[in-house]
Amino acid sequence: MPQTHKHDPDILNAALIGLQHTFASIEQRIADLRSRLGGQTAPRKAAAAAPAPAAKKRTMSASARRRIALAQKKRWAAYNAAKAKPAAPKPQKRTLSAEGRARIVAATKKRWAAFHKAQQAPKPAAKRVAKKAVKTVAKQAPEPVAVPAVAVAATAPAAE
Repeated sequence: MPQTHKHDPDILNAALIGLQHTFASIEQRIADLRSRLGGQTAPRKAAAAAPAPAAKKRTMSASARRRIALAQKKRWAAYNAAKAKPAAPKPQKRTLSAEGRARIVAATKKRWAAFHKAQQAPKPAAKRVAKKAVKTVAKQAPEPVAVPAVAVAATAPAAE
């Protein structure tokens, strides 16, 4: 896969000037050949195609930049003011009284105390549930059926 390289603008300008010089010399040779063939002279395009010297970069003063920035801010302010709709007044924020906060704190402490007490208490209910589960499983199991004595005697080998 070909790699692309970033080129320095100075290198690119030098390459452009070199190619334009080569193009001008080729144009000169073409004009020379045409004059030998028919006596016509080709118009000089090379002079028109020659690059004009690079224009000097214009700079702006700080005061001009400031004036432009202020004008732009003014335009945006006018745009936003026209776009904005009058907002409804916000309802006043509710505040919690000291008495209400104290009730909430007391209720929270009471809930946590109950929770911790439940965590520390032994759990006998779990043992009862386990014993009860064993009994229900035993009740659901089928009763063992006694084999009749006659069937046992018939299957037993005869003693001699």
